[in-house]
Amino acid sequence: MRLLSASGVEKSYGDRHILQGCDLHVNLGDRVGLVGPNGSGKSTLLKVLVGEERQDHGAVERAGLLGYLSQEPILPGETVGEAMDEAIAWHAALLADYEQAMSAGDERAAARCADRIELAGWTVDHKVAAMMDQLQCPPREAPLSRLSGGERRRLALARSLLASPELLVLDEPTNHLDADTIEWLQAWLLGFRGALLLVTHDRYLLEAVANRVVEVEEGKTVAYEGSYADYLLERAERQTALAKERDRHANLLAREAEWASRSPAARSVKQKARLKRLDDLKAVPLAKTELEVKLDLRSGVHRGGALLELHHIHHGFGARQLIKDLHLVVQPGDRLGIIGPNGVGKSTLLQVVAGTLKPQRGERAVAPRVQVAVLDQARSGLPLDETVWEAAGGGNDQVIVHGRPVHVASFLERFAFTRTSHEQRVSTLSGGERARLLMARLMLKGANLLLLDEPTNDLDLHTLRILEEALLDFDGAAVVITHDRAFLDRVCTAVLAFEPAEDPLAAAEVIQYATRTQHLEALARKEATRAAAAAQAAAKANKPAAAAKATPAGISLPPSRKGLSFKEKQELDALPAQIEAAEEAQATLAARMSDPATYQRPAAELTALHAEVEKISAKVEALYARWTTLEERA
Repeated sequence: MRLLSASGVEKSYGDRHILQGCDLHVNLGDRVGLVGPNGSGKSTLLKVLVGEERQDHGAVERAGLLGYLSQEPILPGETVGEAMDEAIAWHAALLADYEQAMSAGDERAAARCADRIELAGWTVDHKVAAMMDQLQCPPREAPLSRLSGGERRRLALARSLLASPELLVLDEPTNHLDADTIEWLQAWLLGFRGALLLVTHDRYLLEAVANRVVEVEEGKTVAYEGSYADYLLERAERQTALAKERDRHANLLAREAEWASRSPAARSVKQKARLKRLDDLKAVPLAKTELEVKLDLRSGVHRGGALLELHHIHHGFGARQLIKDLHLVVQPGDRLGIIGPNGVGKSTLLQVVAGTLKPQRGERAVAPRVQVAVLDQARSGLPLDETVWEAAGGGNDQVIVHGRPVHVASFLERFAFTRTSHEQRVSTLSGGERARLLMARLMLKGANLLLLDEPTNDLDLHTLRILEEALLDFDGAAVVITHDRAFLDRVCTAVLAFEPAEDPLAAAEVIQYATRTQHLEALARKEATRAAAAAQAAAKANKPAAAAKATPAGISLPPSRKGLSFKEKQELDALPAQIEAAEEAQATLAARMSDPATYQRPAAELTALHAEVEKISAKVEALYARWTTLEERA
């Protein structure tokens, strides 16, 4: 069943031709990843496809229910509760249709409604509560006018997922989500039975869920079958073929032009044909070479002692403690990733490292040679009223790059800013374009300590890889807050993990790990230990109560077993070993889920793996429950 069909879509804003003939088709079961450079028109294409904007030319046809998450969502109502209630209004309407069909005696219509209700559930309140909790949405009574940008995005994502659509269209759904929530969203999308059209910079998510990748390139769409890894290989082969064709075309054009320059005296029919061929060759546009963006952040710092040290750092706000007795040493060559749930204190720590926030207690020591540069989430520090040219060069025609003068136009082209964009105001740039301009300014600054807060947000996949390469070659140190799992695994030399305490007012425990995978394995072990301790505590608490209930009032009886059968005694004796084996299997699966290579497997295998994780978790819970039951009777 075809849910979405677009042919020859064109869209312009003034003299800017964004889409120049895009074709895209989505059938039931398709999972399409939409990729392309910042400013290529991905979000514009999505808006046209869902009907938020109208195309200038071309045709768009839609069928079935559609759910849409935009980068700047508009929420209905005045409170969070009203926005969520509106998102599930379809369920109340479906129940009303079912009641009406039953009253009218229309069994066929009632059966159709019942089938849809069975899929969604006869009640959805518990799903709404669970979704809001999972996505860390504000409470229902919170006014929409006071929500932050991240809270609005998470609420809009919850609304999209609860809409029960046949086609789900998501524009950068992982922005403002922490790593655990991204893992949950990935599992949810793998289990989603409808079609999916997705724009994301999260490569693990794209690799896990997409079975087709469509690239927006020079206003047109190019489709690639398979996963994100398949797309990278096929795209490289296509670029190589285009380069060969471009060289062949240029050589042929040069030969024909050289012949024409001889001005042959006699214009024979054959010669006229060659001249026409020359005109035809000139009319054919050459395949454009892919713009090579080069980001060199090296500062020339000499390896030596520590760049920065934090000792016994304590900080919080009011009764809420965020950082407690933290020690941190940052050396040249370190690339430290800071991870943890939203609101746990990561940005606060980055401000302490930057020196813009003085801790309540503790010492911050910085080497004399340290030059700090900050890239924050708001992409601040750019002069919004200046042009791109002025912001990059400070009004000068040249900038100094590693001791050499470079023309501003050439410098900007290294960061994918075309000549036509040089006079564009910074205030009109997209988030990704602002990030690229900030990177250009960081490169000129020559900093040796980079502090990056969610640097991957709004970056296209190509620019993201370029940033990673620059950080891998960087001779200074970088401290990065990011939820991008691929970025953490590829770039960071260590991970500083905020692990929240059970008391919401207590500071999180901050532990340094060698890798993100090591952190996940430690969490899995802690969770298994916690579950075992809870089960043992429950068994001890229930055992005296059960004994007291069986004892007549005022009579003291000697301790005795309550008559387990021989088979049950054997079962009870075997349960500890079975629980241990199940928990080991659970830890092994957790390690596989945290391994980046896992998400290069086919989608069917990933779905099976998620099902296996759920199955082993249920088995562990069942074994503990059975052990508790037998212990109570022992």
